Amino acid sequence: MSAVSAHLVSPSGSELAALVPTSGPRGRLVLGVCGSPGAGKTSLAEHLVRALRAAGRSAAHVPMDGFHLADAELARQGLSARKGAPETFDAWGYAALLARLAERPPYPVYVPGFDRTLEQPLAAAASVGPEVEVVVTEGNYLLLDRPEWRAVRGELDEVWFVTAEEPVRTARLLARHVEFGKETDEARAWVASVDEPNARLIEASRGRADRELDLTGWRPA
Repeated sequence: MSAVSAHLVSPSGSELAALVPTSGPRGRLVLGVCGSPGAGKTSLAEHLVRALRAAGRSAAHVPMDGFHLADAELARQGLSARKGAPETFDAWGYAALLARLAERPPYPVYVPGFDRTLEQPLAAAASVGPEVEVVVTEGNYLLLDRPEWRAVRGELDEVWFVTAEEPVRTARLLARHVEFGKETDEARAWVASVDEPNARLIEASRGRADRELDLTGWRPA
């Protein structure tokens, strides 16, 4: 596994783009970005897609968050207080979508999204056309050693694990929860009772990654 310091990334993102393999063994390269809540997965994935496009490669971002179970299903299963934990995602459905994307079919593949204001998944929120060469997907549990998550890992050509120092990561999480409607005390309690136990679980999987990047001081250009 290689380690790359995020402060070495140029404003254009050319170093990041150069790390992405030129092709995968199937019809399309599918790259996973994994890490604990607040580590910077989404920012890196979005930046990487822009960098790949700037380098002349067609790329799309497909977050795992579209596979959150809806609140009604969480309530039915008694999981509302654990929203964001591994069992609150449709991991088998996510693996199936990644398999379709990897095949690069000659038609658009519609993918779900996640509305941060509603805090709900949205079906067919975007599409990935046949011209797309690289799919960048990101989520917390891509490397988890459970059957459904091993199925997800099996559809990824490479997985990068991103980290950030704990005070930086938890500050980002707190700010995010407050931004999307939680009171400060409620946000702190959620970080302590839900996000941090999940983070410990995720950190235990980092040894399975192909590459590791420290995003503590990184800001996308």
